[in-house]
Parts: sequence; structure tokens; C-alpha cells
Amino acid sequence: MNCFNCSSRQVRIFENIRDMSSKFIDFVKVGSKIVCVGRNYAKHAKELGNALPTAPILFTKPTTCYVNDGGIVRYPSISNDLHYEVELGVIIGEKASQVSEDKIMDHVAGYTIAVDVTCRDIQEQCKKERIPWTMAKCLDTFCPVGNFVPSSEIDPFNTELVLKLNNELKQHGNTKDMIFSVPSLLEYINRHITLLPGDVILTGTPEGVGPLSRGDEIHVAIPNVTEATFHVE
Repeated sequence: MNCFNCSSRQVRIFENIRDMSSKFIDFVKVGSKIVCVGRNYAKHAKELGNALPTAPILFTKPTTCYVNDGGIVRYPSISNDLHYEVELGVIIGEKASQVSEDKIMDHVAGYTIAVDVTCRDIQEQCKKERIPWTMAKCLDTFCPVGNFVPSSEIDPFNTELVLKLNNELKQHGNTKDMIFSVPSLLEYINRHITLLPGDVILTGTPEGVGPLSRGDEIHVAIPNVTEATFHVE
């Protein structure tokens, strides 16, 4: 780092960012869990006919769901209606438990672009039967993720999220439209569930979700920051 006129505090901040970037560049091998948020964009809730939540709706995915950039999403034999959902992923850098909203962002190492792959038909059946969504959300390859992006490069209050399917724009949203902001989500989650270094929080998807088919190419991006591509087989 070249920072001749920096204060000691600024130097510590830059060094902390550098250390976190080095530690979490391969975050999929570090974290213990993926905590997901449902219905965090009003227009998405409306397109699926769901009521707006009064508190964050949470579910989890195992880390065996991860697929890195360029990887394969496997279309499961148990579903006939597989869907894409682009999301901002928040990568935890330091253990967080009972941390207040005004301090929780200090525990964020960075961000990633992600896809919450969902068996929509199974999810709808689970809702009708009032049983957990596990088989709709937690199958292998159901959490494709992009590269690690340091926290200094993302404004979680105003970040564009884009998904193209076979080069056709399907989703184009912005985190400014979230019902619950990133800090409020993290505060709510860590109030009840301890977050560990490398854990990822998927913060919800904007409108435009839709079906996938075998042979599809999924391209996701935070414009001018990061992008990733996945294939469905």
C-alpha cells in the first residue's frame, strides 16, 4: 500500500481490508453456512402472490450448494420447474453474535453475486403442506456464486443486480429497493444465529425470476464490479 500521508487509523483500515481480501478470496471453503432471506423485494413478493413480510423470512442452504464461476447447475430429476433468483451475497469476515445494527457492518469482509436456485414446484407443494423448503432450496449446486469483492467496492444500499439467461435480460434490480437493508438483515440474523467468518448471507432477489432448462447459460453481474457465468445440465 502506498499511503505516505495516511493516518495510523487509515493504515489499519487499509491493512484490514487487504487481510480480509486475502483470507476470504476462497470464501466457499471457509464458511459454515449460507443464510438466505426470502421476499425482501416487494415486487418479487407480488409476482409470486406472497404477502410482504413484517420481519425477515430466513432459511438456510448447506455449503455443498456452492458452485463457482464457470460451474454446472444440475437440473434435479425431482423437479419440473427449476428457477433462477439473482442475489447480493454478503460475506462475513468476523464472528458476529448480538452485534448492534450500527456496528454490524464492521463484521463484513466483502460481497459476491449469487443465484438462489429453487425448485419452484416443490417449494409451492411444501407451502401447501406447511413443511420446510429443504428439498426446494438445498440440493447440490443450488448456490452458484461469483468472486469475492472487498467491502470497500460495494455500496450495499445502492447496488445493481443483473441476470441474463442465454444473453436475454431477465432480472435487473437494485438493493435500494430492499424491504430490509443489509445492516438490518445482519442485525436480525446475528441476534438469533451466530455468524462465523466465511458465512454468506443471500439478501433476497428482485422481480423477474423464472424457469431454467437444461442447456441454459446463466450470466449474473454487479455491473462494472463483478460477473459470473453458469451452465445448466
